[in-house]
Amino acid sequence: MSGHAPSPGAGPETSTTVPLPERRARRRGPGPGPRVPGLLALGPLLLLTVWFVGSATGLIEERTLSAPWTVARTAADLISAGTLQEHLLASAGRALLGLGVGVTIGLALALVAGLSRIGEGLVDGPMQINRAVPNLALLPLLILWFGIGEEMKVITIALAVVVPIYVHTHNALSAIDQRYVELAETLGTGRATFIGRVVLPGALPGFLLGLRFAVTAAWLSLVVVEQVNSTNGLGYMMTLAGSYGQTDVIVVGLVVYAVLGLLLDGLVRLVQRRALTWRRTLEG
Repeated sequence: MSGHAPSPGAGPETSTTVPLPERRARRRGPGPGPRVPGLLALGPLLLLTVWFVGSATGLIEERTLSAPWTVARTAADLISAGTLQEHLLASAGRALLGLGVGVTIGLALALVAGLSRIGEGLVDGPMQINRAVPNLALLPLLILWFGIGEEMKVITIALAVVVPIYVHTHNALSAIDQRYVELAETLGTGRATFIGRVVLPGALPGFLLGLRFAVTAAWLSLVVVEQVNSTNGLGYMMTLAGSYGQTDVIVVGLVVYAVLGLLLDGLVRLVQRRALTWRRTLEG
């Protein structure tokens, strides 16, 4: 009879019709999709491929940019002579020391400004001034104050690191919802407990984001300061190579800078994902 619904499996329509929830599950959402392991290496590999093909076909001249195989051979020679390791250790020591000092100072200033209105009034203005002034523009003044030794180099790197750590951590502290404060007052939560359990975890994403920028700032400053009366370091090696027209040595230094920068940024991102497992973001 026409008034009765067809029984399941009785007609061809019911056997091919996909339920609505299943069709929605198959449809790709508006997000970027699940994280694919190793996909972040795609961009650097593409650049390396362009470099290799351009050198092999002659589109990139050897005197303009040394070929990848020439750079690899030069790097092997520098490693066998122990030269690259010596300069790398010197640069890494300066960068890590400046990074450690800058992170400590920037975090302390962000906490002072973020947890106290008086502290914010005292700290935030000078930090915004420091942010507006290019860090490397202070280099002549720092040379006059601290000389041309290691102290000046570490201080220059630390000043470059302080700004991103302060700005992002302070911004994260300022963005904590006021309702958490009201809830803590209602429950009678002490200030120390509130800071330890709410404020600091809430500021952690901003601090880790600032740390990523700080790592980059440390390497950028390192390149410059190692060209000022240095006798070792990757920057010194590249400056010396430029004086003799050794393009391959310069590119070796650039590749080492790039690889170390990517590795450190990847390490910070790994810590970021492990420490912020409670967040659900598009980054995954």
